Amino acid sequence: MKLLFSLSLTTAILSGIWAWVADSLGLIGWAGFLGCTAYFAYPKDGLKGLGITALTVSSGVVWGLVILHSGDYLQHLPHFVGYFVTGIVAFLMCMQAKKQWLSYIPGTFVGTCTIFATEGAWLVTMQSLLIGVLFGFAMKKSGLWLFEKYLSDKN
Repeated sequence: MKLLFSLSLTTAILSGIWAWVADSLGLIGWAGFLGCTAYFAYPKDGLKGLGITALTVSSGVVWGLVILHSGDYLQHLPHFVGYFVTGIVAFLMCMQAKKQWLSYIPGTFVGTCTIFATEGAWLVTMQSLLIGVLFGFAMKKSGLWLFEKYLSDKN
């Protein structure tokens, strides 16, 4: 319970700060929260978890842009060709997980869904997602620090 309290407290404080930062800088608040969530959901903590989450959400944005812009090249073909392209790209998104640094498939899909929702606004989407991943890292790290420093049974 004490660990949950610590993580909840630091998450609450940093969520408020993120909302202010996003609003002040013209970033997408909900996209940043998706970045936070992607980091929290990854099973490994620390810099490795931070790096893999950042790389996979970024790769997801790129894959999403491939899907979005493939329509420009397929507009003279029947619509169902676009469905096949989407399926092929989804397959490749999963297959990239063979590489350790791209192994977090949900992170890839978070990035893709986010770029779909922003209708291809890639720069602000990437900024919001990646800063959100950093906030997720800070939320977890600070919550664990608070727990160890003040609330664990060792004190």
